[in-house]
Amino acid sequence: MKLRSLFLLLATFTFSNVIFGQYGSEGARKFDALLQYVNYFYVDSTNEDKLVEDAIVNVLKELDPHSVYIPAEELKKMNEPLVGNFEGIGIQFNILKDTLVVVSPIPGGPSEKVGILAGDKIITVNGENIAGNGLKNSDVQDKLRGKKGTKVNVGILRRNNKDLLDFTITRDEIPIFSVDASYMATPEIGYIKINRFAKNTDEEFKEGLEKLKKQNMKHLIVDLSGNGGGYLKTAIELADELLDDKKLIVFTEGGKSPKQEYYTANDGGFEKGKLVILIDEGSASASEIVSGAIQDYDRGLIIGRRSFGKGLVQKPFSLTDGSAIRLTVARYYTPSGRCIQRPYEDGKDEYYKELTRRYEHGELMNEDSITFPDSLKYQTLNSKRTVYGGGGIMPDIFVPIDTSWYSEYFGLVNRKGLFNEFTLLYMDEHRDELVQKYNTVEVFDKQFDTEQEIFEDFIAYAEKNDVEKNEEQINTSKQLILTRLKALIARNIWDTSAYYQIANSLNDSYLKAIEEINSDSFKKEKLVYN
Repeated sequence: MKLRSLFLLLATFTFSNVIFGQYGSEGARKFDALLQYVNYFYVDSTNEDKLVEDAIVNVLKELDPHSVYIPAEELKKMNEPLVGNFEGIGIQFNILKDTLVVVSPIPGGPSEKVGILAGDKIITVNGENIAGNGLKNSDVQDKLRGKKGTKVNVGILRRNNKDLLDFTITRDEIPIFSVDASYMATPEIGYIKINRFAKNTDEEFKEGLEKLKKQNMKHLIVDLSGNGGGYLKTAIELADELLDDKKLIVFTEGGKSPKQEYYTANDGGFEKGKLVILIDEGSASASEIVSGAIQDYDRGLIIGRRSFGKGLVQKPFSLTDGSAIRLTVARYYTPSGRCIQRPYEDGKDEYYKELTRRYEHGELMNEDSITFPDSLKYQTLNSKRTVYGGGGIMPDIFVPIDTSWYSEYFGLVNRKGLFNEFTLLYMDEHRDELVQKYNTVEVFDKQFDTEQEIFEDFIAYAEKNDVEKNEEQINTSKQLILTRLKALIARNIWDTSAYYQIANSLNDSYLKAIEEINSDSFKKEKLVYN
């Protein structure tokens, strides 16, 4: 054990010298010599590849929290959400009692093209039964994903059909969407929810924007809450949609990376009109670039809770075996000069406990719990409002997290996946009826009485699944339960946009955004929106 620790220490030292060029080829020769000695003379057998990987991981661990090593087998999977597609049959699914249930086929995907419907149950794949034998998400991916152009045969059990229906699906590229929702929150206010900054995000955003403009949208809410970031280029493209010409969006600079400035260059799709950006403690990186630029130019209001605080730029470097490292090469700065990266001197473990510390410190509930030193104060570029750097984007309007509807009962049914399970079962029985009765989300939202239709059935279903009935806790969480069920049914009938259209009725930041847009706050704060 001591020898292994010594090896890792030496490997870390020499490998870091190779990366940063402090000793050049001498460091590389020293590291290679050490490996040779271990291979030829060490008392036990060793795995050289594993030792080298451990050395790389230990080097990066000493740098910053966002410099990471990615093994070759994980690299493609990690890139999929940002590249924006994978290859497969194109379904959103859930596993209900060991059976794969299609929540919805992805529009334009291969499953939709051959007639797969929401509610279908996939029982066989290439003649092999996959139902009722402990099916897992990883099993589904292994059996249904595959190279573009390859075929897979599935046996479908469909309601009102006794026999399995056979489908042959030709796999294709399946888009991974980064815009979850776009709809009119009020007759004049549009809403767009973005979950990541991927390759196609700007294109998706433009499509959503155009759809809302056709519905006479005058003002816009862009929801970046929980958005952990993505491509720097995409953040710049999105900011360009919201800011007018020749504005500095962000600049990057590092010890070995010269300063680079990024400006707006195109006519944006929403350069005028009241704008609100929603953020929270899960908003990071690219989300903070967009929020910071909007805030610095007084273009709109930032509403929610303090963002994560990631102001470091990573660049990928490929290694010889197909693996890669993402190495921090620069910091990014908002137009006013803010770097919003929070401290990481205490190491990665402590760094990633930050959100727990914020909760324990009361910051998620109370704005007064958040303090910034005077050295981190900056001024916005137009109205000269005070903003802060060094620890995330502090919103213009703080909205505390609401735990008043939460109970242990709600937490338990949620963790056990009973909301999804119950919804799938309910849709299996009532899909045709619901589709015929409600032709729009708005009609469904107004007319479907969740309490009367399904509430007691859901409580009974939870009891059957070992969740003891607790009247007090159920009453505490009743509105939350009703809204969650209604939103999931809407998603099953339409799409994720319908889900947010229902669920946002309990989103305090969203409701505050509508309130502020309808008030005179933008004039009082001297924001630039005309």
